[in-house]
Amino acid sequence: MTLWTKIERGDQRDVLGEGALWCPRDGAFYWVDILAPALNRLTLATGAIERWDMPEPLGWVVTSAQGGLVGGFRSGIATISLDPLEIGPRKALEAHLPGNRMNDGKTDTSGAIWCGTMDMSETQASGSLYRISPQSEVQMVDTGYLVPNGPAFSRCGQWMYHTDSGRRLIYRFALNDGQARKDRVFVEFGEGDGYPDGMTTDSEGFVWVAHWDGGRITRFAPDGSRDRSIELPARRITNIAFAGDGLDRMFVTSAATGLEPSEFDGALFEVDCGGVTGNAPVPFAGQVL
Repeated sequence: MTLWTKIERGDQRDVLGEGALWCPRDGAFYWVDILAPALNRLTLATGAIERWDMPEPLGWVVTSAQGGLVGGFRSGIATISLDPLEIGPRKALEAHLPGNRMNDGKTDTSGAIWCGTMDMSETQASGSLYRISPQSEVQMVDTGYLVPNGPAFSRCGQWMYHTDSGRRLIYRFALNDGQARKDRVFVEFGEGDGYPDGMTTDSEGFVWVAHWDGGRITRFAPDGSRDRSIELPARRITNIAFAGDGLDRMFVTSAATGLEPSEFDGALFEVDCGGVTGNAPVPFAGQVL
């Protein structure tokens, strides 16, 4: 039985699809194409897909309590308004590291943003994990990453899962009043698994992980054991998000970068997640100053 459907976009494919986000306010699923660079929107009620060119690589977007979106650009964080497109001034996190860019980011249950940076060439472990608080304070939480991915948060708000894809490791962090402590290695991928990429959590406390160079997504139990995998026809699966009013629709992004042109690499998929539901995203509670 086929558990996936490719979302039709004509000949459009993402170079590096990422940043999967459900926005209840807009009734839309957003995702980025980091290297195009571009921002995509799928309106669920109509099936309409729109795409906006971006001025520089865009690693992630989150909704803002102030309205619109907040995005992680290569040069920093900025507000994004659509219809018409307006991008605010960028707030730099790593002006001293011009070879770095944003890769992935999400909000936690308190409305803080957690986001990672990485070396554009993927050769230096110069990436870091940052937290931008609801008071708009920026804190470096961890460093030494090759390719940071995730993060994802437990429904209770006590745990964060974050990946160093280059090392094939997913870490679990204990969260307490905005502080994060690296608790343990949650999952280590083997060579046959590819590399752990973006991820999300569901309402039952399980973690869904995309396999870059693994052609599938996998659901892991809270103890790190594998619950199930769903094979996909794209090789480089990048991110996952639950969407829809019931948070019962799952969308999965992929990448075409480094691959010969194909029908599926770089496509967007909707996946049958077997009745599992996700957790509602929380808007960023602060302001980009």
